[in-house]
Amino acid sequence: MQLKTRIIPYTLQFKRPAGTSRGVYLDHKIWYVVVSSISEPERWGIGECAPLFDLSPDYDEQYEDRLRHFCNNLEKEGQLDVESLRSYPSILFGLETALRHLEQGSFKLWDTPFSRQEKGIAINGLVWMGDYTYMYEQIEAKLEQGFRCIKLKIGAIDFDKELELLHLIRKSYDADKITLRVDANGAFSTVDAMDKLKRLAELDIHSIEQPIKAGQWNEMAHLTSVTPLPIALDEELIGIYRPEDKKRLLEKIKPQYIILKPTLHGGICGCNEWIELAGSMKIDWWITSALESNIGLNAIAQWCAIFDPEIPQGLGTGGLYTNNIHMPLLIKGDCLWNTTDDTKKVIQDLKNKTHNEMFDM
Repeated sequence: MQLKTRIIPYTLQFKRPAGTSRGVYLDHKIWYVVVSSISEPERWGIGECAPLFDLSPDYDEQYEDRLRHFCNNLEKEGQLDVESLRSYPSILFGLETALRHLEQGSFKLWDTPFSRQEKGIAINGLVWMGDYTYMYEQIEAKLEQGFRCIKLKIGAIDFDKELELLHLIRKSYDADKITLRVDANGAFSTVDAMDKLKRLAELDIHSIEQPIKAGQWNEMAHLTSVTPLPIALDEELIGIYRPEDKKRLLEKIKPQYIILKPTLHGGICGCNEWIELAGSMKIDWWITSALESNIGLNAIAQWCAIFDPEIPQGLGTGGLYTNNIHMPLLIKGDCLWNTTDDTKKVIQDLKNKTHNEMFDM
């Protein structure tokens, strides 16, 4: 099939500043990639390239030029060269999901109980960093919504204050009722990490993501070997592209969990490699979105549903933006649901918000 590609830049606006231990996001520049058939122009698929400017290994000022280069290669070859894209995970994710959409002719990218509206995907309720009052308000809201797994981003305010917030939850809900996860985004130093892990473990924390900065394999391996609570690797997986290097990292650090984000960790195909390796080493995992719009979130959720996961996933970021693209995704209680195949509404919203004439077709 001869293919034609279009690149549509778009800037997502956060409803309120989104804080992590690395800084605060006010907006998020992304690129939609539309792949269509030259012989059948009514057939097209859309994918989302959504690098994070301070975290993605493939983001720099030449990002759009590089994206255009890979789109030109796709037009020339008629198929995706995955090996050449291993170092560009956000571009790979956008192109592979656009091709999947083109192939399927539907935003239901895989046939699963989720895509057939028969089953939701359990997700965690995410509490963003902020001052004590803001974080407390988020916790109350998530509990009222019915979330049974709460995840707090920590590392931005005083650690004792963050512990106090966790204590408030545990006073009313034990670990059988509410699962607590924390994400440090590498905020702990190697000096104080173990002391903080011990204090967190007293609160029956399910797991902590990336307690120290990535790249310190020896230090992280020591932590995972003596930790009083499970450690999940996140940023540690960024920039590890080849299967043999993925295996070397997991064998060295031996984490209890890994967290998979296609935009950061190698697209769908790269994350499938991580899952296969983790399974062979009896390392558990879950899937998380990485601030994509609903186009990318839908693709991740559709793929995630293939595995019929039992533990909560990290797929609830679709409500962060004022100008998100409409998709038939709905959070009910603590589950993400695919509601209808409302393709016309999605296309109309894409046309209105991107001001792109291609969506007139």
